[in-house]
Amino acid sequence: MDSRNNGWNEPLGPVEGFMFDVDGTLILSNRSLGGYRLLPGAVEILRELQARGIPFVALTNGSAYPAAEQAPKLRALGLPISDEALLTPSTVAADLMPRRGVKRALVLGLPGVGQPLAEAGIEIVFTGQDRAEDVQAVYIGWHPDCGMKDIEAACKAIWNGAELYVASDVPFFATAGGKAMGYSHAIAAAVRKITRAPMILTGKPSLHALKLVAKRLGIPMRRVGVVGDDPLVEMIMARRGRAIGFGVTTGVTTAQDWAAQPMGRRPHRVLRELGEILQLTAVPRGAALVRQEK
Repeated sequence: MDSRNNGWNEPLGPVEGFMFDVDGTLILSNRSLGGYRLLPGAVEILRELQARGIPFVALTNGSAYPAAEQAPKLRALGLPISDEALLTPSTVAADLMPRRGVKRALVLGLPGVGQPLAEAGIEIVFTGQDRAEDVQAVYIGWHPDCGMKDIEAACKAIWNGAELYVASDVPFFATAGGKAMGYSHAIAAAVRKITRAPMILTGKPSLHALKLVAKRLGIPMRRVGVVGDDPLVEMIMARRGRAIGFGVTTGVTTAQDWAAQPMGRRPHRVLRELGEILQLTAVPRGAALVRQEK
């Protein structure tokens, strides 16, 4: 029995592209999200995928910074991640909201949270601005300074008919200093407790996010390799979308923790190191390039 896979012998379907979690899989941020530390094998696996012509994206649940601001910081560490290859919950929201008829949204978050929405043509407003409650959507993201006035404005907008969108419903995430609280989870919990509003999740494990990942990669969801450290986030998303899940032990989940997960939160394989995904999936060199040229 291979201890890293805990005896799981699920057959792996074809994997034609990869989605990597960021915090806990490729890097560890500090608690203020201002500094990053590379995790072992992160640069090497992305460069090898790039050399083989295998497409990949990175999907973070962090919404504080737009991709155009965060991706250069990751590249400075040596990670070959283009602006287009870094997706955030706000990227997903900017893709989803216009298709649902949203033209104006109240944003609870830092300025970077709403920037992708504005770039998609959505008028964004913040608490205290004119007609802040006259919107089609409330979008909750990274907001460390959130106060009662923000929560009140969100509730009023929802009572006026706005839909509730949430960047991340994860209570905590991995940092170099240990677990850090997910602000959008806490804020959304308060708003939903008051309004009883249903939530449209744009970050992981939302299938809205996985659908956008597959679209960016140019492959079906079932052929996406989802690599991450959280059974409640990446692995639930992989299982729901019938993608292939790969669990790492560099974030919030140990090998023993992975072994204790029920099927709906279990990866198809647990990795001792990131490079093992190439051995396990055996994607031929240049396969993605050939497929795209046809």
